[in-house]
Amino acid sequence: MDNNLLEVKDLHVNVEDKDILKGVDLSLKPGEIHVIMGPNGAGKSTLGYSIMGNPKYNLSKGQIFFDGEDITDEDTDKKAKKGIFLSFQNPIEVPGITLGNFIRNALEQQTEKKIRLWDFKKQMKGALEVLNMDMSYAERDLNVGFSGGEKKKAEILQLLMLKPKLAILDETDSGLDVDAVRTVSIGIEEYVKNIGGSLLIITHSTKILEALKVDKVHVLVDGRIVKTGDADLVDYINENGFSFVTEN
Repeated sequence: MDNNLLEVKDLHVNVEDKDILKGVDLSLKPGEIHVIMGPNGAGKSTLGYSIMGNPKYNLSKGQIFFDGEDITDEDTDKKAKKGIFLSFQNPIEVPGITLGNFIRNALEQQTEKKIRLWDFKKQMKGALEVLNMDMSYAERDLNVGFSGGEKKKAEILQLLMLKPKLAILDETDSGLDVDAVRTVSIGIEEYVKNIGGSLLIITHSTKILEALKVDKVHVLVDGRIVKTGDADLVDYINENGFSFVTEN
């Protein structure tokens, strides 16, 4: 595996008998930042959900390895415990469960240990400050009544608290204004610099990438990765779109 943290081999995925991914190969080493770009409907989000183990997505062929272990058929909760995190493009609202209790429970599930309330609040306060959020957010029901920007900040808050080995960010910057993108970007920088995790960023926009050192960019079209390059490929796509793919 060449010390890869994540390795996807010949992944085929279908949803309701419709083929979405048609043989995706991808490998990512510890500490690397990879970006998935492509036109609408290419299968970018499907790739993220499939790696995470969403049961809606049927893996008909291929394998997924994480930290040297075959996790192709493992359940989502087991993948999360191993250190994989997926942020949602459209985070759902969960009435009756506060953001703080949700994260504390997730941490206890992850570590299989009880966390003292004082220690948890101290850690939570530090993460909230990074995102310019006050402690009152921890007492609000998860995403209920949150603006789009607040929901995305809550996702990054979970990222900072759970400290996964690999974070898959699915359109985290979609629908955000300039200030919200800046705040979310600061949280992602904090994750990379102080936690040392790896990132697989699925995005249309490139604003969220500006402060990050991108190692590889993959262009996904019609369920296949058709081109892989370095960070310069992002600039080329910004200038030329994806037409260069269909023209070649």
